Amino acid sequence: MITKTLTGADFVFLVKQGAAQLQLDKNTVNDLNVFPIPDGDTGDNMFMTIDSGCKAAPQEGNLEDAAAALSQGMLLGARGNSGVILSRIFAGISRGLKGVREADPSALKGALARGVEEAYKAVAVPVEGTMLTVYREAVEAAGKGLTPDSTFGSFGEDFLREMEASLERTPELLDVLKKAGVIDSGGAGLVSIARGIMKALAGETLTLSDTPGTAAKPLNLNAFTEDSALEFGYCTEFLLRLQRAKTNPDTFDEKVILDYLQTVGDSIVCFKDGSIVKVHVHTRRPGDVLSHCQQWGEFLTLKIENMTLQHHETTIHDGFSKPKKRYGVVTVASGDGLVATFREAGADVVIPGGQTMNPAVQSFLEAFDQVAAGTIFVFPNNANILLTARQAASLYQKARVRVIPSKSVGQGYTAIASLDADEEDADALQAQLEETMAGVETGMVSRAVRDAEGGVKEGDYLGFVHGKILTDSPDRSRAALQLCEAIGAGDRDVVLVFRGGDVPAEEADGLEAALATRFPKTEFIFRDGGQPVYDYIMILC
Repeated sequence: MITKTLTGADFVFLVKQGAAQLQLDKNTVNDLNVFPIPDGDTGDNMFMTIDSGCKAAPQEGNLEDAAAALSQGMLLGARGNSGVILSRIFAGISRGLKGVREADPSALKGALARGVEEAYKAVAVPVEGTMLTVYREAVEAAGKGLTPDSTFGSFGEDFLREMEASLERTPELLDVLKKAGVIDSGGAGLVSIARGIMKALAGETLTLSDTPGTAAKPLNLNAFTEDSALEFGYCTEFLLRLQRAKTNPDTFDEKVILDYLQTVGDSIVCFKDGSIVKVHVHTRRPGDVLSHCQQWGEFLTLKIENMTLQHHETTIHDGFSKPKKRYGVVTVASGDGLVATFREAGADVVIPGGQTMNPAVQSFLEAFDQVAAGTIFVFPNNANILLTARQAASLYQKARVRVIPSKSVGQGYTAIASLDADEEDADALQAQLEETMAGVETGMVSRAVRDAEGGVKEGDYLGFVHGKILTDSPDRSRAALQLCEAIGAGDRDVVLVFRGGDVPAEEADGLEAALATRFPKTEFIFRDGGQPVYDYIMILC
């Protein structure tokens, strides 16, 4: 029974119990969407994030190590704004438990407070009435109730009681919630996790069901045969633990390794974290690198791969992998037509995702690895993906990554199509891209999944821009036509229209004819986007 002492195993168990409760509740959390189209994926995002942490957690060990492993797992698996904020909460908790093998309720409260700090720092403009408020107020209230006699059960009861009360208050703080008649979905996800933990403290055990992981891509061993010549060299990565018998870990300067690597390889990453040195290098002579570095320590992990067998794009230059070009582009989209359009516009990698399909941090990191460029521009194309992209960019070290805050496919597409690869100043280019986006309007049509304020009926087709509903009609084509009128399509020279996967081609042809008649001076270019959720996406260039 967990009463006044929390071990690493206890911590992992409780978090898994919270994850198990969220797994049961995630669809309910998803349904708390404030906008009457199918964008409710907060429960999925938060569950996949915490589940990634649980999968990375050790079965035993001290509290510091358990919290660090959970935090790292959540960091790599974070999806959507809610997932990123959840991962930052646990990153703060991990920092607050640094050096702590076991904790009492008071020590845990201090760590939870660090979670508040990290979560608020993760958001550029923190908004009260969201999961930030729910978590902060619960930490503050539970902390005030702490006494020398407090147990984790009593502390947890105070924490959950205030969290539930704070969640009910969110509509009073955020007008968009009040109008939709819902509570904050991210806060509801946190309450679900807290309820699972409290059940565990009371002796009730839930089961966290297995979820499928991402299988590694099989190597094509026939890509390097008996007659092949080594052209690309080896991708060599390792963690080197500095040994006191060989050097002084406190004063060791990793520059001696870096200087050597520059003589035998390329694509080098080398940094020191405590007594561990992380190395990544592309080289023809991995054995020489290992022998050279072993004079200062011993290997904790080691990976050597023939780059001919690796699944990423490189070009040959003096036998090593070199950046293929100055700039690369990574973006996010769903629908075969939209993906093809982004590639035509100049995107190197299009990550599958968008509304209801928020990619994880790991998806961005894998995409960055596929881009052979010195600077990578990232276009999330959705406000709920922006934090994830920024978090991935902060972790990536093999290239300079710049996140352009595109919040719609229209902004992303127009900016990518205008990218001037000859511009040598990346700062100037970023400014140009953001200026281009500012002049783009993106209208979308989607079906309402429930009744809403203003006479919206379930099944209606809504036309909206930047989350603001402008048109409402039971007829899809009429909703699209009215939306074009509302956003001034007749004042533009060109409007690009993507039809969704559920829209028949004949219906789109009819809309195209109606728009041409209504706006004779505007050229409407229709394409089969194949995108889910949105029946039409209209980009006013």
